Amino acid sequence: MSPSAESLYLHRLPNLPLNADAWEAVPAETMVEIPLLGVVSAGLPMEACREDESVVVPSSMVRRNTYALRVRGDSMIDCNIFDGDIIIIERFESAENGETAVVLINNQEVTLKKLYIEKNGVRLQPANQSMPPIYLKNGDIQVLGLVMGVARRPAQAA
Repeated sequence: MSPSAESLYLHRLPNLPLNADAWEAVPAETMVEIPLLGVVSAGLPMEACREDESVVVPSSMVRRNTYALRVRGDSMIDCNIFDGDIIIIERFESAENGETAVVLINNQEVTLKKLYIEKNGVRLQPANQSMPPIYLKNGDIQVLGLVMGVARRPAQAA
């Protein structure tokens, strides 16, 4: 995605759970390039495939360990994350209950879901009422990062 006034940038508001009300539009004043590392499934987990591209986003959305992924699927639509969006991720190795995370499953598949730690393991919860959660053991997952922002072309704007 090249820099463009035609793109919409949404930034996660601090200290709010990720939902449709937790975003604010960000002006594209100072742009920086970050790595676009591939595709993440917002649906059924898919095999991790690394790409080496880049994307330009507002500098206010970038922290110390920031990268981007392209979203495929519609399991996160209630969090205002849609198929084709570019999500801005900050690398973290853990997540709090209810945070939207990029998760590696069994060192093979990657998915984007809300993460909940439960008595018997972990629940990966879609933000789409029509999709079921995924239940796993704690040792089956690795958190790769948390969603901090979204870049979207206007044709995709909701």
